[in-house]
Amino acid sequence: MIRKPAVAGAFYPLTKEKLAKEVQSYLNTGAHPRDAIGVISPHAGYVYSGSVAGAVFAAVNVPKHVIVISPNHTGYGTQASIMSLGEWELPIGNIEIDNGLAVALKKNCNELREDVTAHLSEHSLEVQLPFLHARQPLLKFVPITVAHLRYDVCEKIGKAIAKTIKETGEKVLIVASSDMTHYEPQEMVKEKDMHAIERVLALDPKGLLDVCGNENITMCGVIPAAIMLIAAKELGAKSAELIKHATSGDVSGEFDSVVGYAGVSVS
Repeated sequence: MIRKPAVAGAFYPLTKEKLAKEVQSYLNTGAHPRDAIGVISPHAGYVYSGSVAGAVFAAVNVPKHVIVISPNHTGYGTQASIMSLGEWELPIGNIEIDNGLAVALKKNCNELREDVTAHLSEHSLEVQLPFLHARQPLLKFVPITVAHLRYDVCEKIGKAIAKTIKETGEKVLIVASSDMTHYEPQEMVKEKDMHAIERVLALDPKGLLDVCGNENITMCGVIPAAIMLIAAKELGAKSAELIKHATSGDVSGEFDSVVGYAGVSVS
């Protein structure tokens, strides 16, 4: 199957040349990339969050194999949806799904169900791919889209991801797609975001879910981030680093109602 782009021309440029140029402009940070187990990267329109996504992907090495976990904004599909066959079409060219890694992951995790419908209109995974492809032209990836899940289910998926990666013996980057606090004043967004980011930097997935729930932090990819942290800890992660934080207000100049964006690496 060829999954057609859902937000080309809206969240990012429609043509190959313009998209490649814009992505590269965000990646030109002068960073010296290091190996990482996982990252958190934002997924808004590139004009708002591209600089944060570029900063985090410029700071890490992107291997040939990547698992991308995104939140489900559309409500379509199963609670935890995976695609194991086909390609995703983008202006820069088609990117192949890593069938071997996806099949192995499904064998290790009954919670992940084969389901295309959750992915067809979901923007939050799609917008990560041009950055990943720019850093790794030989990219193959596994797309996973999740709705709100109980923590015990997050644990099962995260541990299954770690187990599968260990079994393959390959380097695999786990990308959690998430924006941060939504549509609150700039200073409130910064304060709330830092409370969530503190739990990420502490490698505390349960604490991240708790603080977002208790303080009404509208981090849309909190479930993907928790799953990534669980998997990363199983794979030996010892530290996390905040690469960049910004808000939509930094671009628009309007600070009454902004969205926060954070780029974090875990290693």
